[in-house]
Amino acid sequence: MRVKHKKWAEPLMAAHPEKMVLDPATVKGHWQDRFEKEQPIQLEVGMGKGQFIIGMAKKHPEINFIGLEIEKTVAAIALKKALPEELPNLQFICADGAELTDFFMDHQIDKLFLNFSDPWPKKRHTKRRLTYHTFLRGYEKVVRPQGSLELKTDNMGFFEFSLMSLNNYGMKFDGIWLDLHHSDENANNVETEYEHKFSELGQPIYKVSAHFDN
Repeated sequence: MRVKHKKWAEPLMAAHPEKMVLDPATVKGHWQDRFEKEQPIQLEVGMGKGQFIIGMAKKHPEINFIGLEIEKTVAAIALKKALPEELPNLQFICADGAELTDFFMDHQIDKLFLNFSDPWPKKRHTKRRLTYHTFLRGYEKVVRPQGSLELKTDNMGFFEFSLMSLNNYGMKFDGIWLDLHHSDENANNVETEYEHKFSELGQPIYKVSAHFDN
């Protein structure tokens, strides 16, 4: 997600080290220390402007959440939204999430979310898709045994690729929804910014929930 650079973004993040981590490798193995309570940790890779991860933190105070975003201005927008909420179970990372094993110890994450990731539709960019097998290998390292991955997207091509990739990697499917907002699964759904926009236009939202068979 690319947005126009905001001059206030980096100063805001620098002013709130208690909430925003800019060098996550330094926190590896110590994430629970940044939360008020020691609870299961769930991670969103590519949180965008934070609507989903903030909503999840508000809805589930019994879980600790981390939102990761590479774009500084976008991460700062999420931080700005979250600060008034004063959520003790929410932390942010502004960094490249390509190597999660640099940031987290093995099996430190309970669940991982991929919401409306860049589909990288051109074949030559296949390796950049966040459900490519090299990414799945990293997720498997940081997610607890039998831990789950949830993905939502509006892009059917990316969804089909992801289903194939997860299946080929040996993951076990817990649920597949081809029209999330018209299913029972939507009862507890927390929307992202893109999800709200696309569903308002009548675009079906695809979701898969799967777990690592380890």
